[in-house]
Amino acid sequence: MRLEGKTALVTGGARGIGRAICEAYAGEGAKVAVADLLEAEAKETAEAVGGMGLAMDVTDLGSIKSGVAAVEQAWGGIDILVNNAGIFNMASLDRITHEDYRRQYDVNVGGTIFAAQAVVPSMKRRGGGVIVNFASQAGRRGEPNVTIYCSTKAAVISVTQSLALELAGDNIRVNAIAPGVIDTPMWTHVDSQFAEYEHKEIGQKKREVGEAVPLGRMGDPADVAGPCVFLASDEARYVTAQTLNVDGGNWMS
Repeated sequence: MRLEGKTALVTGGARGIGRAICEAYAGEGAKVAVADLLEAEAKETAEAVGGMGLAMDVTDLGSIKSGVAAVEQAWGGIDILVNNAGIFNMASLDRITHEDYRRQYDVNVGGTIFAAQAVVPSMKRRGGGVIVNFASQAGRRGEPNVTIYCSTKAAVISVTQSLALELAGDNIRVNAIAPGVIDTPMWTHVDSQFAEYEHKEIGQKKREVGEAVPLGRMGDPADVAGPCVFLASDEARYVTAQTLNVDGGNWMS
């Protein structure tokens, strides 16, 4: 029960890695608010973990603020924020659109910053807190045809460092996780895009990336949830401004 007595808000919590985190946090004693653009799925996940389901669009400041206010009203405040909401899209340079550029930055970077902005006052009132942001191994190095996504995840790593230094005096720790290839519904979308750009069969890219991982397989959402529990717990009380690779050995730093 490493998170007993804590209240957590998890964005993008309805499925995949987000749902695994919600399950793990609830299992460690936390009250969990599951926030997602997919309202019905968020409420289903919340019901499964005994938490609260919220419709939240992390590109809409009003939506973020109303969701945070609902959690504060119900549970008194927020101790842990997990910025897991994110989107992925591929495009070669000649096919990049300003609309897609804005959308990926608004969700992946803006959502991280403005969710933190909305939650930090509650953490300060409670004497401290923890923020866990989601970067990616794609934020560690570039990939062809993934210019925007890679750059957004590199930005999350930078945001994590800056916020950690800014908030250290308020006893708020800020860290990030950089997952590798994790077997989630998002990877069905990723695989289909690689099939188009690399002229592969559906499922081929997913199989290839799993086989290329030093540990020999794609990750499971539960493989990411464990480290996310650690970073939110007192076991990590002296860890801040770090980005933890959870990728089976794909990236060494």
